[in-house]
Amino acid sequence: MHFPLHPETPEEGLALEALFAGRGVDIDAMYQRMKGLMDAEGLAYGQRTHTYNSRLAQELGKWADTQPQGEAFHDAMYQAYFVDAKNIADSAVLVDTAEAVGLSAKEAAEVLSTGTFKDAVDADWDKSRQYGITGVPTFVAGGYGVTGAQPYEALERLLVQNNAGRRTGEG
Repeated sequence: MHFPLHPETPEEGLALEALFAGRGVDIDAMYQRMKGLMDAEGLAYGQRTHTYNSRLAQELGKWADTQPQGEAFHDAMYQAYFVDAKNIADSAVLVDTAEAVGLSAKEAAEVLSTGTFKDAVDADWDKSRQYGITGVPTFVAGGYGVTGAQPYEALERLLVQNNAGRRTGEG
């Protein structure tokens, strides 16, 4: 499900200093914390100076989910935004990312220009509001959720408290 994190962000992006102005956020410390967490999990993580509007990326992601390379597209979008600090509000960046994982550049451009998956993302945003989601990631089970990067134990507690059955064996 998609969530409208800072939907007011202009297409050209917003400097992190402006995003966090007056909130007492140490951007470098925040980066160092996340970098440490990502390194511990073996995930690449770059230092960004800007945040970008993710609306079009979400719409293209919905389309990618209907394609065999959908998971690869989401991985490539992670790389583009969180590692390479690319502007994921830029249609050219999105089409190039889709094409790089074997999706049709022509179809990707058409999805973006026609808003084919706009209603699907709108529905996700409405659902996130209904759930009271205020940040990402948010994990929901039984109508309850936890927000933010959480340790395994917090996620396990959420599932146990909501009577989720234990999954055994390979999927």
